[in-house]
Amino acid sequence: MDVEQAEPLTGDARHNEKMKKKQAAHDKIMADKTRNKGLLIVHTGKGKGKTSAALGMVTRAIGHGMKVGVVQFVKGAWETGEKKVFDAFPDLIEFKPMGEGFTWDTQDRAADIASARKAWDEVKRMIADPSYAMVLADELNIVLRYDYLPLDEVLAVLAAKPEMTHVIVTGRNAPDALIDAADLVTEMTMVKHPFRSGVKAQAGIEY
Repeated sequence: MDVEQAEPLTGDARHNEKMKKKQAAHDKIMADKTRNKGLLIVHTGKGKGKTSAALGMVTRAIGHGMKVGVVQFVKGAWETGEKKVFDAFPDLIEFKPMGEGFTWDTQDRAADIASARKAWDEVKRMIADPSYAMVLADELNIVLRYDYLPLDEVLAVLAAKPEMTHVIVTGRNAPDALIDAADLVTEMTMVKHPFRSGVKAQAGIEY
């Protein structure tokens, strides 16, 4: 007696079966993901969006009622749209632009080092304060690249951060040791940029 063969799945039925298998695989992967911890997050690479992505996380944290500290090492000379938005949430965010502009603008290494140290002291203060759930050190990688701060000191502070505090570090050329220490690393890759076509930095896009 011939065994009746099942009809092959087609169209929606095939898609639904595929999604069921994906859901089962996803559930299996997620089953042992049960703990929370404060993350060390690094956004680096030559592409645009490192600070923008970090500030998106800041916005998300504020939406959950979390207190956030933001220190900007380089871009403090700019009047940014984000600062104007965050000013509406004074109880949830401390936003401190502390840079003097890019190194080619200042042309004063001693002043750049002093500015970096002052900004880093603020980052350390925020990390040590348990009321901050998240701290963003924007463009910290830039000052590390130019040796304005000792890498070993930065790594030591990050390693000793409170267990549940999230710390985000942005900027090109993240040091290998920082990448190794991080929980989450994203590298932004530039494919196209309007600057190369003569388009200047624009409000709402770059700042």
